[in-house]
Order: sequence, then structure tokens, then C-alpha cells
Amino acid sequence: MVLDNISLINFRNYSKLNINFSKNINILIGDNAQGKTNILEAIYVLAITKSHRAMIDSNIIKENEQFCKLKGKVNINNLSRNLEFFLSNNEKKVSINNKQIKKLTDYISKFNIIIFTPDDLDLIKSSPGVRRKFLNVEIGQLDNNYLNILNDYNKLLKTRNEYLKRVPNKKTLNEKYLEVLTDKLIEKAIYIYQKRFEFIDLLNERINLIYSDIMNQDNLSIKYSNNLNIKEFDSSAIKQILKNKFKNNLSKEILLGTTLNGPHKDDIIFKLNENDIKTYGSQGQQRSCILSIKLAEIDIFKNKTNEMPLVLLDDIFSELDDTKKNNIIKYINKDMQVIITTTDLNQINEELLINSYIYKVQNGIVERQVK
Repeated sequence: MVLDNISLINFRNYSKLNINFSKNINILIGDNAQGKTNILEAIYVLAITKSHRAMIDSNIIKENEQFCKLKGKVNINNLSRNLEFFLSNNEKKVSINNKQIKKLTDYISKFNIIIFTPDDLDLIKSSPGVRRKFLNVEIGQLDNNYLNILNDYNKLLKTRNEYLKRVPNKKTLNEKYLEVLTDKLIEKAIYIYQKRFEFIDLLNERINLIYSDIMNQDNLSIKYSNNLNIKEFDSSAIKQILKNKFKNNLSKEILLGTTLNGPHKDDIIFKLNENDIKTYGSQGQQRSCILSIKLAEIDIFKNKTNEMPLVLLDDIFSELDDTKKNNIIKYINKDMQVIITTTDLNQINEELLINSYIYKVQNGIVERQVK
């Protein structure tokens, strides 16, 4: 999977920009606040249809402009595809080969991307919602059916919560209506639970070895925190447990006006030597934990899609010593496209520099450097 070219119109600090990339290593060098990260963000938006750092979609539109547009030429399984993303204050559109894709979920899984940024520490430090979003984006890239079912689940959840808020007590409850809603919610929940369990299991098969390579420490793992308390995510087991929970908690749900059980309550806990790394880990350990997860995803994506994902590394080498840099480089496959940002080429290992494309980014102007 290779991004041959991307063009930006009215995106962040860029009025217009067009870049051709190498199919291997690409390095964007420049001082802070010059637009390096904005290029990575544009690539991410082209793939995922949402920014990894903007809370509001319209924040990516250049100031005083009414829209932004991204175009990219992607080579996937030896087939060329032209992707396009358009955003205005009241419209978001995507297309493949000039054909508009009506559902964003049918577009997202077409172009796989893995990104590591300094803000990824929020995955450990922030709320469970941030970690659920991580699971949804990564699994959704591998399975667009997951995103469709997740959307259905969220709509049903909203409807169920609205109904619970309107019911003053059990006596006024329309039991048949709530039962239908609940059964449909459980049906969607089963698939979400199973896919999350499967993905976390795949991560756990890989992250300890990678973390050990980077930090020379063992016993990194991810715990899937949910309220099912089961080890095997069998459909019938999930269904029965959820039915019991909904039945037993009905009075409390009516009192609170909200659904108390389901994958919308999930969390993941990162553990080092069985201790929660959020509480007991250093910032270096936390950063290496996240990096280990992202590097593990490369192998997962490759196995699932038969294509290497595009990897974006935003200023990851500045805080690493030479040993850790060399350990990370082992996981950057020569057949994989990588785009790296840095403020100093001396932070980049010479092995990566040899055959790389290097771009100087300054005040929104991008120029390829001739070696």
C-alpha cells in the first residue's frame, strides 16, 4: 500500500500543496509550527475521513476559507486508486476514482494507515472514550462491517437511552418495546465485543516481544476491561450475560435514564509486570508501550490485508537514544512506505537516510532536497 501523491487545498496552513512520495522512506524536516505535522494529518484525514487531533471537523479548513479538499493517488495490491476528500461547513464527501461513496464506513477500510504522534500518550493518560476510539478506528480499517455495526449500535443505544429517560417508573414501561430495542442492541454488541477481543488478542501476541526489543524489559500486556467477566467471547455466552444484566439493572437504568451495560462502557488497560502503566509507568515506558502497539499493528495489518500499511511517524526519534532508535528500525520493513517528521536530520538513523526522500518544510512551503 503506497501513497504516490497527495494534494491539499485550503488545509490548515496550506492554500495549495502537491507532493510526490517515495514508496519507501520519506522525511519531512523543518522547525516547529512550519506545517510538517499538517501534512501527516492530511494523509490521515484522506484515509480515515477524520483528523486524529481536531475535535471539530471544520478546524482543518484553512482560516477564512469555506472548504478544504484532499486528493491522493494510492497503489493498493498493484491497482491504482484516486481518493478524494471534501469538507465544507455543512458537507463531507469522499470518492474513489471520481465515484462518490455514500457511506463513509464503506470508504475507510480502503486505505490502511498507522500513525504515531507525541499526543498518543493520551491513549494511556486520557479517558476510556479515547481508548475506545482507538479500537474503533484500528478495527474499522480492517473490517468496515465493524463500523457499520458500531453505527447501528450507537443509534440503538441513543434510542434506548431516550426512552429510559421518558419512563418515570416500571409501571409505565412498555416492556415489549424495550425488549425489542434491547435484543437488537445485544445483537450488535456481540459482534463489537468479539472483534475487540480478537484485535486485543492479536496485539498481545506481539507487543511484549517488541517492547522487550525497545526497552529491554518484559511483561507488557493489554487487558480488555469489560463488564462481561468472561474469557471466551462466545456469542451465546455474551447474549445470556447481557440479557441477565439488562434484566437485573432495569430499575437502576430507569432511575438514571441510561444504559449501564455494553461495549460503550469498555476500556483497555496497559500493564507492565501486571501493574497499570498509567499509574506506575514512567513517561518513557508509556511512550514505548504505545510505540510497541503501533509497530505490532504493522504485522497485524499485513496479515489481514496482504499489504503493508502506510506508517506515519511524527517526531518520534527526538526523545530516543541510539539503542532504542536502532531497535525500532528493525520493524520498519524495506517494502513499507514510511513518512517521518523531524526538526533535525541528526536524529534520524543513517540507515534510514540512505535511500530516503527528504523534504524541507518552511512557512508552508515544501521543497525536496537534492542529496
